[in-house]
Amino acid sequence: MKSHTLTEPAAYLRHHDIPGHGAPLLMLHGLGCASSFDYPRLLAEPGLAGRRALLVDLLGHGFSDKPEDFSYTPRAQAQALAQWIEYLDLRGVDLFGHSMGGSVAIELATLMPDRIGHLILAEPNLDSGGGAYSRAIAAWSEADYVARGHKESIQAFRADNPNWAGSMAVASPLAVHRAAKGLIQGSPVSWRDQLLASPMPRCVIFGERSLPDPDTEWLPRHGIATRIVANAGHSLAWDNPAGLAAAIASALETNAWRP
Repeated sequence: MKSHTLTEPAAYLRHHDIPGHGAPLLMLHGLGCASSFDYPRLLAEPGLAGRRALLVDLLGHGFSDKPEDFSYTPRAQAQALAQWIEYLDLRGVDLFGHSMGGSVAIELATLMPDRIGHLILAEPNLDSGGGAYSRAIAAWSEADYVARGHKESIQAFRADNPNWAGSMAVASPLAVHRAAKGLIQGSPVSWRDQLLASPMPRCVIFGERSLPDPDTEWLPRHGIATRIVANAGHSLAWDNPAGLAAAIASALETNAWRP
């Protein structure tokens, strides 16, 4: 695992740089998760095996630092990632984001569109209001969630979703709560509108068990491709890693945008 020193905030951002061919595939995780935990399995699947991948843990999650003087909104996370991408001088990056990571990916593509080849999202937050998990977390006050809500959330999901409980156990309670609030608040320019304005090839992936979803019809009408992963719900990387990897590989077949 590698570490990069950020200046704003003053913190270490940590990631795996998996060597391989082709444009780097930068992968962003969801609320309370970690790319270092979610995605290594996908890179063994046909279509993704052998290509370079960057598995970054967002601030407050996984192995990255967990500063207390940080907002943890999708825009703030994207601004931190942009510092790292500029330092590495990455260009033609293929960007993947799941759930909250999808909102971060959209913000990042808006900040530096000339560096992104493809934008691929899995059940992203496109509108304010959050999802069931983020709304349940944000219903607590910040102080109460940090004191006991985080532990209660982990216990509540330990039996039915042990992977999420495990990654939540190493996430910062403060970061998770602020991130959930950020998803509910949304962005001044909605993630949906930012996605529509993004110039690179775009694809949104859904788990079959998450359907019906009106966006499976709305997005293609606006020039955004969709893919459906069988035998998967919202946690696509855990439910069907082979299916998610195949969907990502299929989306990457579209010629990347070049400024």
